[in-house]
Amino acid sequence: MTLSIAITGTRSTEHHEVTWYADLFARYIGPFRSEDTHFHIGGAKGIDSLSLLWLAGHSQSSITVVVPGTVDQQPTDAQEAISRCRDRITDVIELRASELRTPAYYARNRYMVDRSDMVIGFPLEGGASTSGTWQTMNHAAEGGKPRLIVPV
Repeated sequence: MTLSIAITGTRSTEHHEVTWYADLFARYIGPFRSEDTHFHIGGAKGIDSLSLLWLAGHSQSSITVVVPGTVDQQPTDAQEAISRCRDRITDVIELRASELRTPAYYARNRYMVDRSDMVIGFPLEGGASTSGTWQTMNHAAEGGKPRLIVPV
């Protein structure tokens, strides 16, 4: 039986080295990586891109990247991560929002949560509880889905 997991997190990741995130992902995403796990990841910079790169290199899990508009509208870092992992990405979902504003990102987050069995969130430690990461975690909570919250 396939386990589907959405990963969400802050775009602000510059306060730690990439190796710090690799260790973090090994500890908190690593136990779930298997051929029977499917990950939904947003196509933004920060945790989205870092977790995509880590999963592509450290798992055989299937990966779906979900973007609110198109991949071409994503930040350069995110486009590069998607391009580098293309051979490991099972599917790219472009929701084609007409405007890339908060409602489009919330729709992307709900899309991922609604298709997942659980959510792993990496919010910015001490960050606003109104962030997209917390909105995603709250949507999962409202749906009764398990959540693993790992502040960064």
